[in-house]
Amino acid sequence: MGNREDLLAGARRCLEEKGYLRTTVRDIASAAGVSMAAIGYHYGSREALLNQALFAAMDEWAAAASARLTGQGDTTEARFADMWDRKIRDFGETRWLWIASVEAFVHAQSSPELLAVLAESQRQARRMVAAQLAGVAPQEVAEEDVRGLGTVHLALLSGVMVQALTDPEHTPDGRSLAQGLRRMVELLEKPLPTDG
Repeated sequence: MGNREDLLAGARRCLEEKGYLRTTVRDIASAAGVSMAAIGYHYGSREALLNQALFAAMDEWAAAASARLTGQGDTTEARFADMWDRKIRDFGETRWLWIASVEAFVHAQSSPELLAVLAESQRQARRMVAAQLAGVAPQEVAEEDVRGLGTVHLALLSGVMVQALTDPEHTPDGRSLAQGLRRMVELLEKPLPTDG
């Protein structure tokens, strides 16, 4: 590997060990076995290098996760529960990735470039998830499914991930999520009481 690849691998190790916000230029250079000046030469900045390492790790996770978008079971609810059980286990197994992504989101609030990249990534993820759940190609998914199905799935993903990172012992399982969604639909379909 050359310095550029060494830096990317070093940045990834630092993300795994220290997270996004606590990783310094010195940490990355030490992990990569190169000079600190090499970061500026190859990537321009610590942030640009960490972003590239984080996005590469997220792409790896997304490629593997697409197989987990369809669970196993005899019913739609059982498949949904199985899919979420696997995702929840994944949050524990790749904890460093989720913590680094939350830290990057916080940092993005003062970094317009990073915020733009994260926003575009979410738009693509909504479309991809909606297409997979609806069983169609991404270019064929209905916009209402992107806005509805894709958005709800990403909201669940973010919310459950934060719960898993914060309180792993009490993270809901897939069955609880399915039951919660079913109950939400019941409440949405329930007529409002009339006055009088």
